[in-house]
Amino acid sequence: MKHQRIHSGEHPYTCDVCNRTFSQQSSLIKHRRIHSGERPYVCDVCNKTFSQQSSLTTHRRIHSGERPYVCDVCNKTFSQQSSLIKHQRIHSGERPYVCDVCNKAFRQQSGLITHQRIHSGERPYTCEMCNMAFSRQGHLIRHQHIHSGRHPYTCSVCNYGFREKGKLITHLHMHSGDCP
Repeated sequence: MKHQRIHSGEHPYTCDVCNRTFSQQSSLIKHRRIHSGERPYVCDVCNKTFSQQSSLTTHRRIHSGERPYVCDVCNKTFSQQSSLIKHQRIHSGERPYVCDVCNKAFRQQSGLITHQRIHSGERPYTCEMCNMAFSRQGHLIRHQHIHSGRHPYTCSVCNYGFREKGKLITHLHMHSGDCP
């Protein structure tokens, strides 16, 4: 009977908080933890808590170093199946996430989301020092080096520091005689 609900589309179990429906009672029980904040599964190494057993199982791989998912093309290993699937798109060329404005395609949903900010003008990352806003977190971090005075990219030849990695790379060409 439970299995037949998958095919019939029947969802007799309803969350009393958000009205989302489920085909199995166990799925509703897991879902309710979102609202209650219950996290009954605890990592015995670092005491981090989880709402689902599967999340704890995946987390434990951080401590054990287990990487059971293997790319059949290059043998790179992963701790999560979802990471392997994303990686395999490098080999297949698959780009399933497509911008509905300009049709540019991406391997990962995060790439599409970042790209769409070009069209929307959204700049969710704001500098606390000067309120300048950025579409990418990396651009904000690079900008903040101006305020901190940090030069995190240092030349291994002359110890000169740079705020941006690209500037260091250009500088290194000077030492090697490969100046453009």
